[in-house]
Amino acid sequence: MLLKEYRICMPLTVEEYRIGQLYMISKHSCEQSGGGEGVEVVKNESDTHPEYGRGQLTEKRIYLNSKLPAWLKTFVPRLFYVTEKAWNFYPYTITEYSVSYLPKFSIRIETRFENNNGDNSNVFGDTPTQAENVSFLDILSDPVPEKHYKESEDLSRWQSSKTGRGPLENGWRDNHKPIMCSYKRVQCSFEVYGFQTRTEEFVHRIIRDILLVGHRQAVTWIDEWHGLSYEDVREYEQVMQEKTNSKVKSSQNTHSPTPPRPAFSRSISVTDERSLVKMGVTTAAMPDPCDPSVPSGAIRLNSTPE
Repeated sequence: MLLKEYRICMPLTVEEYRIGQLYMISKHSCEQSGGGEGVEVVKNESDTHPEYGRGQLTEKRIYLNSKLPAWLKTFVPRLFYVTEKAWNFYPYTITEYSVSYLPKFSIRIETRFENNNGDNSNVFGDTPTQAENVSFLDILSDPVPEKHYKESEDLSRWQSSKTGRGPLENGWRDNHKPIMCSYKRVQCSFEVYGFQTRTEEFVHRIIRDILLVGHRQAVTWIDEWHGLSYEDVREYEQVMQEKTNSKVKSSQNTHSPTPPRPAFSRSISVTDERSLVKMGVTTAAMPDPCDPSVPSGAIRLNSTPE
């Protein structure tokens, strides 16, 4: 099991990000869906936790076969998805990822949001994460994959017309107001001998990229969501959820291969090679039915090829 804690600061308040997070996730999921891949929302309903109070429970299927490296594709079928379950008790959330046919694979992410610049060494109130496993991700200067880079999401060029914030400059985390931090404790486990280290490190690299891109978008899209009420953004979330589900399902139907013929349970009974030849079946060398070493009775063949 590989555990890391990521800390991502943003020029927002925790209360603002409650709206920005929901908006960003909904829009990002829709943008990334298509071609048979993306995010399908299976469940989105209110939930109550005895410790954290009232919140929201979501369950999603994330289809991403084309994004897997070749060596990992050997473990998964063509239509591959990860199940995400998230409990949002803002400003604390729990997210878990699993794959039904890979029981030894799991990801658990605990998140807490605070109005500071990432200086809380024990934000989760239990055992502090060891310093060597804590990574600060800078939405301004840390590189994102080239395919995800957009000039409009570059914090060195960004400026909000609604709030007057931006662009960010080097050292912004030390003096910017407002500022908040997204603390994420990520545990990844893939207990398969020979593949554990490689897989866990690969997953953490992917998570790092996703966190950088998502938090950059939440900030640079601020003029789209700033001023929305909680009810407004929930309505937006519902509209985008339906649109995203439609994109994923329609693409899967369009790209799915012709389904194979159904297997029939009907069987045929033959007793000699001549009967098989008449039926157009190519046969291998057959034993002599008169040979006493061959058991008596008919040979049974399934009429549908395997």
